[in-house]
Amino acid sequence: MNRRQSLVSLAALLAGSNGLAGPTWLGGPTSVQAGRVDPKVKTAVGRALDWLAREQKRQGYWEANQMQYRVAMTALAGNAMLCEGSTTTRGKFAHNIRMAVDYLLDLAEPGGGTQPNGLIGYKNDYHYTYGHGFSMLFLSQVFGEEEDAERREQLKRVLTRAVTFCGQAQTTAGGWGYVSAKDGGDFDEGSTCVTQVQGLRACRNAGIPVPKEVVERAVEYIKKCTTAEGGVQYSIKGGGARPPITAAAVACMFNSGEYDNDYVKKLLAFCKVNLSPSGDDAKSFGHWHYSHYYYAQVMYRIGGDEWKTYSRTIGQNIVRRQSADGSWKDGHVGAVYTTSMNATILQLENGYLPIYQR
Repeated sequence: MNRRQSLVSLAALLAGSNGLAGPTWLGGPTSVQAGRVDPKVKTAVGRALDWLAREQKRQGYWEANQMQYRVAMTALAGNAMLCEGSTTTRGKFAHNIRMAVDYLLDLAEPGGGTQPNGLIGYKNDYHYTYGHGFSMLFLSQVFGEEEDAERREQLKRVLTRAVTFCGQAQTTAGGWGYVSAKDGGDFDEGSTCVTQVQGLRACRNAGIPVPKEVVERAVEYIKKCTTAEGGVQYSIKGGGARPPITAAAVACMFNSGEYDNDYVKKLLAFCKVNLSPSGDDAKSFGHWHYSHYYYAQVMYRIGGDEWKTYSRTIGQNIVRRQSADGSWKDGHVGAVYTTSMNATILQLENGYLPIYQR
């Protein structure tokens, strides 16, 4: 039994005879095991993770179509494997996770830590703030499980500098763009903003200092992007309400400790009208997987019958679309992207990663 399994077992013991672990979230139960995993879902996840393992490059990274988004894909795929219960030292995918961590740490500290700016990635990467945000999320989850003292110190150093870079990359309006404020002329938009917020929250949960004002400014940015009907726009300058960004915003609000106020309820109401786990959602602007990667986190935290209904429906929808080789090929970003996100959605019930826990 690894450390994560021990913590889950301890939570179950602390729950007592009522079968609940800790407090109730938004009226839904927070049982450690909310129900048995559908055997078809379990099989689909196993095939998906095996496919990801085969697709990993010998240098440790994954990539999207046209060899893009290497940093972001590496973090997303590694995170999907962490959800299975493997760590850098234990489990079926320990070797894959360790290679992914090595790749990202080498990017963050080339030449033994000489890179001055703290970026996890490289400046000529396409839309590098996505990779930076997802890497903060992934490496912070690894940091919490790392047993080697030297390795743990390196992770702490990289994440601390990554948080500093994130703060410096924030725009004057409080958001983030595809690149830093300096490199991008102070441009910002919603999806990169929420990626940074969740990454920062994951770092904070892992014990990495995160300036409170950076997160507060980001939350205010998201609120300023919100329309009267509760949808979050593409950016503070407009662009129309986007269900995918709204779902991501709700997840970030939850991560920031805001989950039961009128603003969050308004965002949730918008998502429930505009997002469905049973189809492709014409309103998702071609980002169905992105939408439900975040919306599933929200529904899992809500729990109760809402989560049971949602998880059953989206599970059936995802499983039926899986390719024979174990991947999912729908979407324009690439199979690594959709497979990593789908595998993460299907494994939320495992409860291994602190950032996704109730």
